[in-house]
Amino acid sequence: MTAAYGVGTPRAGGAPASPELLRSVFRRHAAGVAVITARGADPVGFTATSLTSVAADPPMVSFGVASSSSCWPVLAGARHVGVHILGEHQHELAATFARSGADRFAPPTSWSAGPEGVPLLDGVLAWLVCRVEARVPAGDHRIVVARVVTGDPGGTGDPGGTGGPLLYHQGGFHSLGPVRD
Repeated sequence: MTAAYGVGTPRAGGAPASPELLRSVFRRHAAGVAVITARGADPVGFTATSLTSVAADPPMVSFGVASSSSCWPVLAGARHVGVHILGEHQHELAATFARSGADRFAPPTSWSAGPEGVPLLDGVLAWLVCRVEARVPAGDHRIVVARVVTGDPGGTGDPGGTGGPLLYHQGGFHSLGPVRD
């Protein structure tokens, strides 16, 4: 007798749920790298790998941010955010926006005020400006849901659209390498 599809020997073991288990599992999950920005008295921003397309109609995205993040006080009240998709050449920009205590908008970071006053980074693969619709508590984070207001899929750094995205995997930034048609 053969086993039915999807039925097999039950797995034994496994580690109990913990922050370490989650981090270990998600180190194996490659994710695109984005920078989220908002306008406060001074601009704020952080590197995110949790960006998700939520809906096409209306166009909406979501991302997670730690409640303990230095950006959270501004994001908690921001009406609009900037979402920037980073290119494979932007390891240092991603690291700058991930670094605690860094002056993220100081040179060499190049940016300007965009629609709704949102800080927009130069040289990115693509960008969106979004209106915050909800902030949902989720453990030690908040999930921010935002509706797309405007954007540019060509970004400001790859006019030909030939560069690849920056990825985060196994604790570091990576590129896909040559993309084949």
